[in-house]
Formats: sequence, structure tokens, C-alpha cells
Amino acid sequence: MVLASGLVAGAAGAQPVSPGVTVTVFAAGSLRGPITQAAQAFEKVNPGTRVALTFGASGLLHDRIVAGESVDLFASANMAHPQSLSTGSAWGPTVPFARNALCALARPGLTVTRETLVKTLLDPSIKLGTSTPKADPSGDYAFELFEKLERSGAAPAGSAKLLADKALQLTGGPNSPAPPVGRNVYGMLVAQGQADVFLTYCTNAVLAVAEEPGLQMVEVPPAINVGAEYGLAVRRAAPQAAQAFADELRSGAGQQALRQAGFMAS
Repeated sequence: MVLASGLVAGAAGAQPVSPGVTVTVFAAGSLRGPITQAAQAFEKVNPGTRVALTFGASGLLHDRIVAGESVDLFASANMAHPQSLSTGSAWGPTVPFARNALCALARPGLTVTRETLVKTLLDPSIKLGTSTPKADPSGDYAFELFEKLERSGAAPAGSAKLLADKALQLTGGPNSPAPPVGRNVYGMLVAQGQADVFLTYCTNAVLAVAEEPGLQMVEVPPAINVGAEYGLAVRRAAPQAAQAFADELRSGAGQQALRQAGFMAS
């Protein structure tokens, strides 16, 4: 209740928008909690305005936009997908609005720490889970981490390929099973034994551990971690309310919700 009150207070400073407008938003799945809260706050201080939210893997959402679906605001887990839309005349510039990082989600009973994480990932007996590269930025960041740990000397030559080859791309792809409603998909996959370790956003790992208390959240060593920069873009022909909501995500109630959910400022 305190969180909701704080969000309304943050949104109250924004200039009201015309009522009777629906703002269509596509947003990365990792943003579900804070953007849903921000949308509810935005609607409360702008009676008659509705924010229609669709969440999913950013790459797949991008493909739907390119295929012609009508969207007013796109909030992606990377900068590249909205930037590719901004190269034409239909979309405004892409602006950063949040940052995230990778963490490891480990099964109960697995002995692993930040110091032993790389060795654990390289262990042939360990099932390593990631999201799907290109379709979901989380997978791209995980595969970038594989390259980075080899370049940094944290792992021997050939480790990046070894990890890429063994990675089980369990989520975020066009043929991946739909995430269960009301349940953290990463926690579910690890709890079910489909992966011993899953590389995902730290914000996702926090939610997974809260839902599945036996799971472990392991920090990725800073020297090899990969930062995730989130970007948003607004369609130029979108109603003024879309830009107003984007402004809230950058500096108002949305930014407050993001920080409370564990995201870092851009």
C-alpha cells in the first residue's frame, strides 16, 4: 500500500493528458512489475486514460512491431531493438531509462559462490540455462558474458564456445513455452530441474528466490558481468499521452517503481 501511494504522489506532478485515450505499450517481460505499477498510477492521475500493456521478449515484440502491429511506446531490455525502429520516420529517438545486470540463479543444494561461479558454469555436469539470443536480450547478454570471461582471462581459451554450445536456451524464443501466468519462469525452470544454473537479470533472480525460497541468487563477478541498458521509443503519431507516460518512465512514478524493483538509473 505504501508503494502504491508513493507512485501516485510521483505521478501527480505530471501534466494531465486528454481523457478517453488508450496508450498501447510493448515492454520487456522483466519490466512487468514496475511498468504495471507505473501504468496504474498514470491512469489514476489521468482519469479516462488507459495504458494497455503487452509484455514479452524484446526481440519478439520488435518483430511484431515491424510486422505492422500498432504500438505507441516500446520499452526494450536493450537499446538496439528500439533504435532499429528509430532509423525511419515513424518512431522518435531511443532514450535510455534503466539499467540491469546479470545474476546466476542456482538450484538448491548446489555449492556455488561468486568466486566459484565460472568454474561451476564450465563444469560439464552442470545444466546451464539462458534465454534465447536475438529473440531476447537476456540471452544476448549471457552470450556476451561468455565472450567476456574468456577475453578477461577468467576462463581458458575456448570457454566461450564451450559455454555457448552447452547453454540451454529455455525461454524467450519464438517456440519457447509461454511463461506461466503469475509465476516466475526462471525460478520455475530451476526448481523443476531443467537447469542447475540460469543466467538472468538480477531483478528476475530476486523475484525467483522470493517465490522459490530454496533457490540461490549468486552475483556475477564485476570483472565479467554485463550491464543491460534499457531503451524506450515513442511512435511519432502516438497520442500525447504516450509521450507523457514515457516521461514518467524516465523521471516520474515509473522511475520510482523501477528503482524499487531493483533496476538502476540509466
